[in-house]
Amino acid sequence: MLTPEKLFETRWLGLYRIEDWDFVRRPNSEACVGILAITAAEEIVLVEQFRIPMQCWVIEIPAGLVGDEPEHAGEDLAETARRELLEETGYHAETMRPLVASPTSAGMTSEFTHLFHARDLVRETNGGGVAGEKIIVHHVPLAELRAWLATQQTAGKLIDFKIHAALWLAGIGG
Repeated sequence: MLTPEKLFETRWLGLYRIEDWDFVRRPNSEACVGILAITAAEEIVLVEQFRIPMQCWVIEIPAGLVGDEPEHAGEDLAETARRELLEETGYHAETMRPLVASPTSAGMTSEFTHLFHARDLVRETNGGGVAGEKIIVHHVPLAELRAWLATQQTAGKLIDFKIHAALWLAGIGG
């Protein structure tokens, strides 16, 4: 393994080089989790956030960084998924099943994304994220998901592909 040269680094993001390849990584996290959450009423729980790099609202599955804060260093992946699901959506998951671990964007970052399927959901709060986050929670019936996403896209919002990947990996939908 070659040691990367640090070109620039902030608290949250760094730019590095190995030989002639530049890439980014997070100085405080090597992984993120994404959570497919389906309610007992057969609704997928999605979140909507304004994403500064995209300069647009994005519809996503709940997600978050692993070990990005000192109090969460060394946290188990499934526990991170449970914590992020509760923070963003207000749901506690009794069951958290791993679906896949995959490079997030292998040509750009060393980060891994770990997708989980949350089941046996219990609503504890309204969600919305932690201080500074402005997360909108959506409950979309699975039978109406394609049409709902198309409507959101037509309205100018971006749709994160992890929604489709997680559904496919969980064997939900057609």
